[in-house]
Amino acid sequence: MSEFPVTGTRTQDLWPLIERLARSFARRDDERGVSAEEQWTLQVLKIGEEFGEAAQAVIGARGTNPRKGYSHGWPDVQAEVADTAVTALVALARMRPDDAAEYLARHLRATSEKFLPGPQQPPPDDRPGPAAHR
Repeated sequence: MSEFPVTGTRTQDLWPLIERLARSFARRDDERGVSAEEQWTLQVLKIGEEFGEAAQAVIGARGTNPRKGYSHGWPDVQAEVADTAVTALVALARMRPDDAAEYLARHLRATSEKFLPGPQQPPPDDRPGPAAHR
């Protein structure tokens, strides 16, 4: 039986599975003689490929391709976005095998501070409008 079964759906199961995928892909690439930098490059390009599939699914869900019409549904879009997220997390784990989860947590905190009002800031409805800033 494997170290981490692929049956978990809880948040705490996320990083062990991501790390397991990252190690598996790295091992395969190492066996093929692919350098670490090239592995990282190819993994980042894989994010782009997955995003392209998500974009294609949105086009299909909206029916905006005249040749294909409504070729996808929103569940397809959701699955492709999830694939993109997993691929991005695996890329991070491959580049930072010792601290990917902690790095992401720090980065998420820093990013969210830019977009979410802190305790010292008034909520958006209480802020002066654009005219007050002139």
